[in-house]
Amino acid sequence: MTWMIGVIGCAISAAVSLACGGPNTLVDGDIAFVEVNVLPMDRERVLEEQTVIIDDGRIVAIGNSDEIGPEEGVKVIESDGRYLMPGLTEMHAHLPDPRMSDKDIANMLFLYVANGVTTVRGMQGDPSQFGLRNQVDRGLVVGPSIFLASVEMNGARIQTPETAEQRVREYKVSGYDLIKVANDLPVDVFDAMVRTAAEVGLPFAGQVSDHVGLRRALVSGQASIDNLDNYLKGLVPQDLKTEVPPGLSGIDVLLDRMDETRIPELVSATVDAGTWVVPTMVLSETVCFGDRGSADVLSERPEVVYMPPETVDRWQRAADEECLTSIDVDSNRRVAELRRCVLKALHRGGANIALGTDSPQVFSVPGFSVHREMAVYADVGMTPYEVIEASTRKPAEYFDATDDFGTVAVNRRADLILLTANPLDDIGNVARRAGVMLRGRWFSEDEIQDRLQDIAQFYGN
Repeated sequence: MTWMIGVIGCAISAAVSLACGGPNTLVDGDIAFVEVNVLPMDRERVLEEQTVIIDDGRIVAIGNSDEIGPEEGVKVIESDGRYLMPGLTEMHAHLPDPRMSDKDIANMLFLYVANGVTTVRGMQGDPSQFGLRNQVDRGLVVGPSIFLASVEMNGARIQTPETAEQRVREYKVSGYDLIKVANDLPVDVFDAMVRTAAEVGLPFAGQVSDHVGLRRALVSGQASIDNLDNYLKGLVPQDLKTEVPPGLSGIDVLLDRMDETRIPELVSATVDAGTWVVPTMVLSETVCFGDRGSADVLSERPEVVYMPPETVDRWQRAADEECLTSIDVDSNRRVAELRRCVLKALHRGGANIALGTDSPQVFSVPGFSVHREMAVYADVGMTPYEVIEASTRKPAEYFDATDDFGTVAVNRRADLILLTANPLDDIGNVARRAGVMLRGRWFSEDEIQDRLQDIAQFYGN
């Protein structure tokens, strides 16, 4: 009799719902967002008053809230008037290494999630990270989904073509997603790596070897160029080139030889090659090519309280002793301006740009650095939609995984950010969170802030 009363009650409830204009279809699942505005990120648009239902870590239904609704028992997230967008991807992250404690590793990974970063491309590979990725996938550690670059292919470790070929084959068998390239590989070693990578089907990405140069890296099929310093070096005509130390430290020597009229040529070469660009702007601008000391940077980086004190001390020394004193202030500013000119030209020229920050590096805190990077992209002329695209759908395109993440659509991973304001109006609204969903697990903003406070207290802040 009790069972019959329950059935009759449900029937009456459904009839009343229909009579009152409720949803025609009820969908079962774990969690639902109701009356939410959705940024699907398939194109620039907002779908208003939607119901999005999550089950087993995937989106199973999306539709107008007057047409579909959650079954009884589905947890409903307060969403009225809020905005739901895909989780962010950090395309140049340095993942924890095995020397870090389990607590430090958990804290660092949570910083990504707290800022809506649900996927990372780890660009400082270590064999221990396979275990870390497995723990994340199994839900044993809260962290973003991970794509792994190999142990770095650099000139100190890889000195012969034969060694390069051997390492590429080993990295393929090990299960790395790509090869990380450093800026000091000899040309013959680079060429051997390229041949073998093509043979085994493993992309290579990262820095451009100063011995190889940007143009050769592009025509060789490098998947992404990470940071823009080799674009600046590419502005120097061949007959004016000179030997400079690899990386950043010699770039001031070349400043007066850089020809900005060569920028369109480099943009065209990038677009023709189909190479992606991961600019990593903020790290260079605030430290290596800024005009402030570490105390000034610290004062405007409150998020450093979430990093281990020994890490912050090391960052201060690096800023004061290495970067900021290596080039004069006027040169720093010129380099920063040139990098912005190059980024603007790449964007206007149609190059594929994916957001990356090189965190954690000097004062670049995981997760938080993504929002600072977004602001720079907006400053050079990218619209809010284009900036969000560079951190959601575009990375999914890079990985040929648009059927898995990067958009809000049925069957996509439930990696989502719920916002209190429309990010298409202002890119800063991406940081105005009501919560983050990671593979179907919901973290309210209150929970996120409580956990961040615990992390700060753990580090004595």
